[in-house]
Amino acid sequence: MILFKIGPICKRKKALACEKSPGMRRQRKKQLYWHSLLGTIQVIEQIFIGVKTGKVFRPFSSSAQIHCRGYSLPLQRAITDFGADVPFGKIPEKLQEHYGITVPISSAQTITQKHAHAVKVSQKLEEKIPDRDGVEQIIAEMDGTMIPIVKTTPSTDDDKIIDRRKTRSCCWKEARLSLVEIPKEKKTIIVGTVGTVDEAGKQLLHGAIRAGIGDNTKVHAIGDGASWIVNQVMGLFGERASYLIDFYHLCEYVASAAPRTNEQQQKNWLKKQKQALKKNQVLKVLNNLSNRMEAEHLADKFAPVRVCSRYIKNRLEYMNYKGAIGCIPVSQ
Repeated sequence: MILFKIGPICKRKKALACEKSPGMRRQRKKQLYWHSLLGTIQVIEQIFIGVKTGKVFRPFSSSAQIHCRGYSLPLQRAITDFGADVPFGKIPEKLQEHYGITVPISSAQTITQKHAHAVKVSQKLEEKIPDRDGVEQIIAEMDGTMIPIVKTTPSTDDDKIIDRRKTRSCCWKEARLSLVEIPKEKKTIIVGTVGTVDEAGKQLLHGAIRAGIGDNTKVHAIGDGASWIVNQVMGLFGERASYLIDFYHLCEYVASAAPRTNEQQQKNWLKKQKQALKKNQVLKVLNNLSNRMEAEHLADKFAPVRVCSRYIKNRLEYMNYKGAIGCIPVSQ
């Protein structure tokens, strides 16, 4: 802990200023401490009280814009930076490693969420593509993932304290992420939300606007083929957008449908299907799958060939890999 004592000159100036104010009288001194990147700082502060109102006035706290047990702005920035990269539980470890100080996990979480909320409130999402030529092309991608959420129910009995750990409940919520990138440029914009699909679409559009989309910009969208993603992309960008099923994601379905003979034959079969898909020979792949289709009475988890065939048939219009390979520049 770093201990400071406000010097006589500083105290005298602040005391005179308060004493000149009508109705103010000197009160006892009080300790004031706050957390910073240098550790905990503590000062002895002279306080005043209104004779008539009884209101306490703390000159040093007001002028320095600090409060007891608070956190300095540089420390809040460091906590927020770490909170954007690692889970809340690891923030104290990072602070100890880089600055040699320790803060409670609860404080690190509260500070990170406070600044994140402030950014969300201050950031106004643009909802209209600007009237400009824009960049030549952007690549857009959306996906969703399930994350665990813990909810706690506060006690309704004011006279009885209940352990909130006993009232918590766990559930799952989908987080939707969006990515916008300009080919050949090291500029990637990533946004995310746990809100609705429309909110995710607005964030994708905002990212595209930040990337420089305009009237002449072509949007090359990639994804796993989920209907909500396709609907958002086509609804936001219209005719300027093309949608493509992520080749890696498609190959996961094709690989699961490969013959279970031996490893080498399985690799050769998968290689041929990939080559056919890159040449837009999707019907050829479907014919190869139809020869080994499972019985209809089997559940999907026991019928990978049928699942793969159905996945491809439902998304035939989004498998123009030959055209994508020819028109998408390779990033440097």
